Amino acid sequence: MKEIFPSIYKEGKWLYTKNLTPGKRISMEKLHVVNGIEYRSWNPYRSKMAAAILKKCSHMPIRDDSYILYLGAANGTTASYFSDIATNGMIYAVEISFQAMRDLLKVCKERKNTLPIMGDARRPDEYEAMVEYFDVVYQDIAQRDQVSIFFKNMKKFDAEEGILMVKARSIDVSMKPEKVFGKVKEELRNDFQIKEALPLHPYARDHMAIFVE
Repeated sequence: MKEIFPSIYKEGKWLYTKNLTPGKRISMEKLHVVNGIEYRSWNPYRSKMAAAILKKCSHMPIRDDSYILYLGAANGTTASYFSDIATNGMIYAVEISFQAMRDLLKVCKERKNTLPIMGDARRPDEYEAMVEYFDVVYQDIAQRDQVSIFFKNMKKFDAEEGILMVKARSIDVSMKPEKVFGKVKEELRNDFQIKEALPLHPYARDHMAIFVE
């Protein structure tokens, strides 16, 4: 088991994190015990952050003491891996769907460093009072205005770093994904430094992970 980033491990083709809640799974992931420590497999086809890592990202702003604003937390799968990593930090998991929130609440019940927030990422004022501090924005939202949502939250809270999972087909289904990615990067460069941008094929079709600060 090789540690490739703080609290993120790789063995063969598999990624792992140390399980914060030993014996418990979130999404039927494999549990692997090494020297008495239980690890959870991290599936890149179910988590775009895992996909970005396996695409050899060199920049990893999520660490053991990170405070993360997670926009579009869905059912909490990726948030649970952030919870494994940021054991001395906090994940503020924002989700607008009632159906997804039911699953997210179950995840957060077991993981005390993850706070579920029912809210619209377009309206950060709604959850501003619940977010005392964070240093990383992570966004995975399939909406046409996903870039403006990212800008709004980064600027509202003056975040140091951000990770935007760009979903090209949600922005413009008629435009080639490569052109969409190019437009998004141009927009981001107006306000941020792009650390790296990684297409996520074959794990997520027509998606790109963009790391900024």
